[in-house]
Amino acid sequence: MAEKKRVALELGQGTSLRSGDYTRAAVRAVKDALWHNSLTMAQAFGAPKEAMIVDVEIAVQQPDAVDCAEVAAVFPYGKISVTATHGGLDIAKPDNSGSTLVALAAVVVSFMVEART
Repeated sequence: MAEKKRVALELGQGTSLRSGDYTRAAVRAVKDALWHNSLTMAQAFGAPKEAMIVDVEIAVQQPDAVDCAEVAAVFPYGKISVTATHGGLDIAKPDNSGSTLVALAAVVVSFMVEART
């Protein structure tokens, strides 16, 4: 019987300095998590890259403002699931003209593997 097995966790941070765009900050957080490495997990398991299961959690102050489909589009392959939750930071600008948004991303990569008996 196959079970979902986590093989990697990557963390990232992204910002929207001027536009107040939570999705833009979330996309930047995911790219920050991914662009620091080159995971070759699929090759290591002899599996196609499309078999990767990628669960992404985005933390921002206004989770409903994140377009999860746009964040998922960052990934070139795999079975992608993106959820947005409350977290991150909104930092008020000194002149009260808005906020700088900070998004945090947790990217978990898993595969379905045969359970050992």
